[in-house]
Amino acid sequence: MIEILSASKTYPNGTHALQPVDLKIQEGEFITLLGPSGCGKSTLLKMIAGLLPATDGRILLWNKPVDQIESTGHRMSFVFQEATLMPWSRVAGNVRLPLELQGVTASDADQRVNDSLSLVGLSKFHDSYPRELSGGMQMRVSIARGLVTNPTLILMDEPFGALDEITRNKLDQDLLELWQKKKLTVIFVTHSIYEAVYLSTRVVVMAARPGRVIEEVSVDEPYPRGPEFRVSTQFAKYAKHLQESLLRASNAGELAEGAV
Repeated sequence: MIEILSASKTYPNGTHALQPVDLKIQEGEFITLLGPSGCGKSTLLKMIAGLLPATDGRILLWNKPVDQIESTGHRMSFVFQEATLMPWSRVAGNVRLPLELQGVTASDADQRVNDSLSLVGLSKFHDSYPRELSGGMQMRVSIARGLVTNPTLILMDEPFGALDEITRNKLDQDLLELWQKKKLTVIFVTHSIYEAVYLSTRVVVMAARPGRVIEEVSVDEPYPRGPEFRVSTQFAKYAKHLQESLLRASNAGELAEGAV
């Protein structure tokens, strides 16, 4: 579904944001990019989305370059760190925005907005303004906006990072249910080891200075995953492995920086 072929990113000021990355992602996977700040997680995600061009290498979605995704018959959505909602527009208007940009008819848009809000449990907040919602509810609106175009692939850049732990855990659970129900492929960025273990079919561990992939870890545990998985021996085993990987990544980054 996605092929990242020696894709790298160097900014005009000479900063090597990302060394060449080679990664293949199958349809239906839940991939998490995990690593310290500055390791290129968000850069790689934006390159997959076509928001940043690769300096070298290629990124293919369904065997086509990123800018030709429409010709594949598939759609992609991006959910940012912040909910990025229009404060002057009601919830329904925020969710409807991508459909208006696509020129979808009003009747079809109404139905798709209603369906999308229902998926995230916000049907009763159709006419609310963002300021009337909690942070977690605002992020649900952002996810609904991402789902309203019926994407096959959804990219998420630390969407729950600013939320309290209880809300974050609940949204993690809701996201897994959406992923399975809608048969999505998800690429998710996080700093949280525990979130990565809970959500992922596979975790891609990245190191900084310069940004690069150092390990891929498959989380071979069945879905659905409930609260009991978070306190299981298996969960602790995966978390320990990823913690050790991140420590190695951090040490490698410090050595590279010292060498410079």
